[in-house]
Amino acid sequence: MSEQSPKQKSDNLDQNDSATAIDTPATDQAFLNQLRQSIDTVDSRIHTLINNRAKLAQQVATVKKEHVANSKDVSVRNPIFYRPEREAQVLKAVMARNEGPISDEKMARLFREIMSVCLDLEAPQRIAFLGPVGTFTHAAALKHFGKAADTVPMTTITDVFREVEAGTAMYGVVPVENSSEGVVNHTLDGFLSSSLKIIGEVELPIHQNFLVAEHTKVDSLSRIYSHQQSLAQCRHWLDVNFPNIERVAVSSNGEAARRLKNEWHSAAIAGDVAAAEYDLHKLYSNIEDNPSNTTRFLIIGHESIAPSGQDKTSIVVSAHDKAGALIEILKPLSYHGVSMTSIETRPERPNKWAYVFFIDMDGHIQDPNVSAAIADIKPLVKDLRVLGSYPKAVL
Repeated sequence: MSEQSPKQKSDNLDQNDSATAIDTPATDQAFLNQLRQSIDTVDSRIHTLINNRAKLAQQVATVKKEHVANSKDVSVRNPIFYRPEREAQVLKAVMARNEGPISDEKMARLFREIMSVCLDLEAPQRIAFLGPVGTFTHAAALKHFGKAADTVPMTTITDVFREVEAGTAMYGVVPVENSSEGVVNHTLDGFLSSSLKIIGEVELPIHQNFLVAEHTKVDSLSRIYSHQQSLAQCRHWLDVNFPNIERVAVSSNGEAARRLKNEWHSAAIAGDVAAAEYDLHKLYSNIEDNPSNTTRFLIIGHESIAPSGQDKTSIVVSAHDKAGALIEILKPLSYHGVSMTSIETRPERPNKWAYVFFIDMDGHIQDPNVSAAIADIKPLVKDLRVLGSYPKAVL
């Protein structure tokens, strides 16, 4: 019989970790103890390095506060602690130098949480999102800002805009489009009446779970709660597995999860955040009919963002009411080699039969080709506003 490798020995010991010292060979037990001592040593080093990083973050905060205090520019009242372009660069560097066995994305998520805690030491971040708690927008806020951020649910997208405009929240998170359902019009309309900028984006794969509570009697299920879109996204799976149970549409997946607290005969369809928030059990995971379904979210704030190296720029354009107006707008993008990633149309209120175009393009406003294209578009339209240049989603 061939001799086992150290890893095989370790795996076998972990599977029988409850065995007594008498049942476990002394040599293997000694090897396991050695591995654990090595892990403890590494943990200690990680602990020290994380605290060192946190101290450096505190020093950054001190420098920023002193800079603002000594600034002669009266318009600069508060230092900016959250720098999305810097965080995007750090996360991309983490993924580029990662050698495994942890995947690039999982390693970046670990660093995201370390960065979140360090930012909280510099200045606690209050983030408004379209609620309630447990929605996919909540999940997007946690994915982008980390769990150390103070995430606050808002009732409507308009409320998120108002919260950020008033300065009660530093930033907001709102959905803008879904790969299956299309654009979120309320978010686009929010920019028409707000001066806020887009400072970042989040792309979130939408995975639906079939959730039950600890007290749920699975054999007696009579209804399933979820948002109308989630029910639609899981229609085929429900038809096959629970064809005779009532499907009840509610205001959000978070609300669906919340309802299970007081009902023993109901289930809910929602994401991982809702399951964790309401302490629910995932009876079935990833039940969506389209496994590639993804929602894009926007981060809104006040400041302009410096280039990160991989950016998008969003503009809103009010066109003249004439034939060929849209073609005129798009020609400068082609001429300057700017790739348009999306275009959406919305009514230009209060004008009747007038429209505005929301255009996303690759590149930053400071890139020569992007700035030249926008400069060429301006004389062709009634109005053009740059909604923001911001880092492309990293995770």
